[in-house]
Amino acid sequence: MGEAAAIAMDLQALREPIVQAPLAGGPSTAELAAAVSDAGGLGFLAAGYKRAAAVRDDLAALRSLTDAPFGLNIFAPPGTPPDAAAVARYAETLRPEAERYGVAVGEPRHDDDDYGAKLELVRAERVPVVSFTFGCPAGEVVARLKAAGCDVWVTVTNPEEAAEAESAGADALVVQGFEAGGHRGYFRDEVLADDLGLLAAVRLVARRVRTPLIAAGGIADGASVAAALSAGAAAAQVGSAFMLSPEAGTSAPHRDALARDGSTRLTRAFSGRRARGIVNRFMVEHDAEAPIAYPDVHHVTTPIRAAARKSGDPDGINLWAGQAHALAVAEPAGEIVRRLGREAREAAAELARRLG
Repeated sequence: MGEAAAIAMDLQALREPIVQAPLAGGPSTAELAAAVSDAGGLGFLAAGYKRAAAVRDDLAALRSLTDAPFGLNIFAPPGTPPDAAAVARYAETLRPEAERYGVAVGEPRHDDDDYGAKLELVRAERVPVVSFTFGCPAGEVVARLKAAGCDVWVTVTNPEEAAEAESAGADALVVQGFEAGGHRGYFRDEVLADDLGLLAAVRLVARRVRTPLIAAGGIADGASVAAALSAGAAAAQVGSAFMLSPEAGTSAPHRDALARDGSTRLTRAFSGRRARGIVNRFMVEHDAEAPIAYPDVHHVTTPIRAAARKSGDPDGINLWAGQAHALAVAEPAGEIVRRLGREAREAAAELARRLG
């Protein structure tokens, strides 16, 4: 890959090459993003599953806590509506789950997560970095955001998506490997998607594009940060490693599950889109029946998950986690940033010594 193009958010200027993953659905808080940014990394807020008005409040809260740069993640709109009959059949299979927790099954909706209003909000608020997941915004959208002073990042999972995002004008690409916790960031939901591990993804994408890369997936200690940088990334995006911090809004049953050595796998059971989480009863019993139907299935399971979370039952909620979640440490977010940076430098020095 040739020399990376210059971007307004200078990743090389970060004191620590750590980007906090957005962590939509609860763990994302203003306190977490502020702590990461103040420690020299780049903190992120998650706009996913929230109305634009609530995101505006989150931005105000974050700006009251720090003057440091930060990012905001937005979900790209979903594609063609799914088979309504398939969604209805799946909802019917979940009625016993709803009864278990004393709630009704949710109503399926194929909404765009208030996408247009959020685009207007980030332009008006001049958010330093706006990242997109689940798709690439149109070139004119990217141009409008950049004209408003926003850097635009796009999550990609393979070289083809990377080339599309670069053509749209993205300032940086978050390259997500198969190891990552939570939802896969691919543009198009396909049954036989060719999932790449992070190392392969970063190297293949680096060969295809000149846009700066942020590596994401299975990075939870300093050695893996150093490995990502060695592979060609400008920074490492870290998610599960922050979810045990006191600043994160991670629920109690989710924290307990993350602190154990549970195995993870991909599932559509909770949202209709493949996402990696710690294996639990809900996943085992319902994954095979779940259709390709995001965000419709997400809305169907929302009341069930909320009730299970309230009751403290880890077997009824999505326990999103990356494959390396067992490396997470329960310590303040700022300490995590500084520790990862220190460990990465130590790993790089050891590698230099071994290579002579």
